Amino acid sequence: MIGKMKLLAGLVSGLMGGLVFGMMMAKMGALPMIGKMIGLPTAAAGWFVHLGISAAIGVSFSTLMGWLVTGRTSSLAFGTAYGTTWWFLGPLTLMPLFMGMGLGVNWNLTAAQNMLPSLMGHMVFGVVMGFTYDLVLRQLVQRRLTADQTHQEAEAAV
Repeated sequence: MIGKMKLLAGLVSGLMGGLVFGMMMAKMGALPMIGKMIGLPTAAAGWFVHLGISAAIGVSFSTLMGWLVTGRTSSLAFGTAYGTTWWFLGPLTLMPLFMGMGLGVNWNLTAAQNMLPSLMGHMVFGVVMGFTYDLVLRQLVQRRLTADQTHQEAEAAV
């Protein structure tokens, strides 16, 4: 059951991080570029793609890093590191590949410097994801423990 709770916490935390980062991207006018990855260079398509990716990243965080999370501090630290890692994987590597620009086109100092606002966004995503992951997971575990205790008390009363 804990595994399912971690996946749900990852999904919710990825979406929350995605909402915050998406609002930043919307202010910078970057969402149509994200939509372009599926051939629809609109802000609406960009939101759709961005939130889908954010949810997947949240689930992958809970799967790959969840066992390292022992509380709020570690969740924030690993969330920030994971968000930063996705800056390297996303805009520097996978996004150009998906847009037909080739692999490694953004692996140079000039491109990386031009994408520093994106790095900040990915770090903010990671902070929000890490904070939310810890919060949601604690709430889910607490509810489960309370439900189990209530169930045990009801059985003992019979």
